Amino acid sequence: MTHMQKIRGISAACLLAVPLALSGCSLLGMDASSSVDPPPTEVEAQMLEISGDTLDSGVLGPVTLDANTLEASAPAAADNSSTAPRTTVYLEDGNGLLAPVSLSLPSGEGATTLKDALTALVSKGAYEALLPTGFHGMLPAGTTVQNVTVDKEKGLAVVEFNAKFNDYAVQDERKILEAITWTLTGEEGIKGVQLWVDGKKLNEMPLNGTPLDRPLSRTLGINLPKSNTLDMNSSAVTVYFSAASPEGVQYYVPMTRFVPAGQEPVKAALGELLSGPESGDGVETVMTAGTIIDSVEEGQNGVVTVSLKDDMFVDGDKVPAEMLQSVVLTVAQNSEDSLVQIRLNGKDAVTGTNEVDYGKPVSAPQYLNELPL
Repeated sequence: MTHMQKIRGISAACLLAVPLALSGCSLLGMDASSSVDPPPTEVEAQMLEISGDTLDSGVLGPVTLDANTLEASAPAAADNSSTAPRTTVYLEDGNGLLAPVSLSLPSGEGATTLKDALTALVSKGAYEALLPTGFHGMLPAGTTVQNVTVDKEKGLAVVEFNAKFNDYAVQDERKILEAITWTLTGEEGIKGVQLWVDGKKLNEMPLNGTPLDRPLSRTLGINLPKSNTLDMNSSAVTVYFSAASPEGVQYYVPMTRFVPAGQEPVKAALGELLSGPESGDGVETVMTAGTIIDSVEEGQNGVVTVSLKDDMFVDGDKVPAEMLQSVVLTVAQNSEDSLVQIRLNGKDAVTGTNEVDYGKPVSAPQYLNELPL
């Protein structure tokens, strides 16, 4: 039995208990067919609020280092060896979750690339044949991306749709905003998104009234958990879990979790990664029951070192790439795309099953989830 099979066989109830429960907050699991509920109105407003430099671009890609400091390893794990330029868009999977998927769309530059990326989100749209089996776009059928302009100074993308954009199901409202926002802010230089329909700026979404008076950014979150009550004294972190298609193809899914305010984001996010997904989330745990976070340190060169302990692995064992890659993705998302190096049981060399040495600084992959059609 492989290490990953061992991990998948462990019950989530046996995972290490990490004391990150919110005061007065209950994060409930959901069955695979459930939609993700929006947070309460006051929490929604807090998550949507952005100002000044608080916009988070969240670009996942290689980080160039000065030659006099150190050299990063190759991006940690593109899913295949394709070197052709790709565009990452956020599509709904069979579990009702949004996942980044890197597609080979027609080559273009600037606004053309952005329009193509958003067009890939249109249900039954022009690029439906390019989407992997089991994934689909969230924008209503017939939606046309009429224009995309980018204010480079502000890092703001202004998107104009036709009126068909309004023909969505009310329960999909938040997920539509998440898909648009995370797709566009994945492009370099874009930190916020503003929506227009047929020449008029939207100040709120037409059906459920989600406020749009401020630009949307990744502070919106993605794949939020269901909850009964949320303590306002909480912060959001984003964690990457693993999922598998019906054909058994593995991919990564970002999920927002709430933690008590004041915690260091990277440590809090890794704690949520250890806690594992909620029952029925449609994603899989990537850590074993014996994984412990020994330390998280940021060096002067900006590299984040994550030290783990896990008795399942002995010196020389190759560690499941899903486990290591989830750590890299989670750290990068919560630390302005820092490079990451991992220590395991005190050892500097940590080789994944994908033959990448995670003991050396690696970046999150430029193209995530390159899935077969």
